[in-house]
Amino acid sequence: QVQLVESGGGLVQAGGSLRLSCAASGSIFSINAMGWYRQAPGKQRELVATITSSGRISYADSVKGRVTISRDGAKNTVYLQIDSLKPEDTAVYYCEARGLRARVTDPRSDYWGQGTQVTVSS
Repeated sequence: QVQLVESGGGLVQAGGSLRLSCAASGSIFSINAMGWYRQAPGKQRELVATITSSGRISYADSVKGRVTISRDGAKNTVYLQIDSLKPEDTAVYYCEARGLRARVTDPRSDYWGQGTQVTVSS
């Protein structure tokens, strides 16, 4: 059974920083990519950043320059550093493991974490 657990969220003042972590555990043979999404109240879930197993990174335009995604492949963990936080960054941040294969013969599946709340006060 694969689980993704996010941590690092919280309440922070505008201009501050947070580092989110997401650890995937369980039977894992490989993961194609890991990423972070966020969903603000009343809005759709949106992409924040993704990183592939080969290290290719993409960022949403709304966070470019303020966000850094990184990955520890050996630990199946992905991190999201968010700097210069703004009130509009307030959202639940979700981690995704895309194209995860539990065993070499298994098909690929996508998994989501439960989310971690980030609240930015002005």
